[in-house]
Amino acid sequence: MKVTLWLTSISLSLSIVAHAAVWDVVYPRPINEADKRNEYPIAMLKLALQQTGVKFQLRESVSRMEQGKALSSLAAGREINVLWSMTDSNRESQLMPIRIPIFKGLIGLRLFLIKSTNVGDIQRVATLAGLRDFTLVQGRDWPDTKIFQANGFEVMTAPYYPGLFDLLKQDQADLFPRSIVEIWPELENSQADFPIEIEQKLAVYYPTAMYFFVNKKNVILANIIRSGMEKALANGEFDKLFLQVHQPLIDKANLSQRTIFKLTNPILPKLTPLDREALWYPIADISQ
Repeated sequence: MKVTLWLTSISLSLSIVAHAAVWDVVYPRPINEADKRNEYPIAMLKLALQQTGVKFQLRESVSRMEQGKALSSLAAGREINVLWSMTDSNRESQLMPIRIPIFKGLIGLRLFLIKSTNVGDIQRVATLAGLRDFTLVQGRDWPDTKIFQANGFEVMTAPYYPGLFDLLKQDQADLFPRSIVEIWPELENSQADFPIEIEQKLAVYYPTAMYFFVNKKNVILANIIRSGMEKALANGEFDKLFLQVHQPLIDKANLSQRTIFKLTNPILPKLTPLDREALWYPIADISQ
């Protein structure tokens, strides 16, 4: 009921905005043009904007942006006015989140990229304690790094994405946890000069969300995106797009044949809408 009333209020406000000038919605240009991981968030952003009836132009920034640069640019109001990123308290304090998980929580379901020559070493793992014997690799400024460290893992980091594979190659790390929405395109597009593959028996899950973020001062754009996403949830278009893209990946992950260890997320912001079941894929039901 509250969501319906809120949507009605926002819709009335947006009826004025819809007839205003064209909104120039700019998101970060990826480092790698062949990176397919952005296709779904862009499609979801486009869907949300279309649901509102506003006139818009959706485009990428002129310069390429690593995540750190994109976050700082958005906070400063330079070059871009929207991005999508995994949330944590620090990001929510610096930017304005639209608290509707783009991936319905799948971003917290992690499989492992592993050096092919090391696959045999992990076959003996049967417990979370056993998994902690292996060193993980993550980005230096990724929220996931803190999550894994808080759960007792040793984590090696690198400031740039290609360097993460170098750590695997040099055996400074054993496993590279990636969400099921990222891992196959990353493996396909990997430029690693050594054999890597997806480990087939294990996974970890922790509650987290990837949101659209805007600059804290950009309240109108935040309301436009939020309103569009709520409308897409209400009319089924959100789930239609989500399942079209992700059901094949969920099936491919063969989750029923994996041991899925549930981790805690100590950096999950208190305002995360965990109680809205419609926003989440029921991963927690299959983890242990």
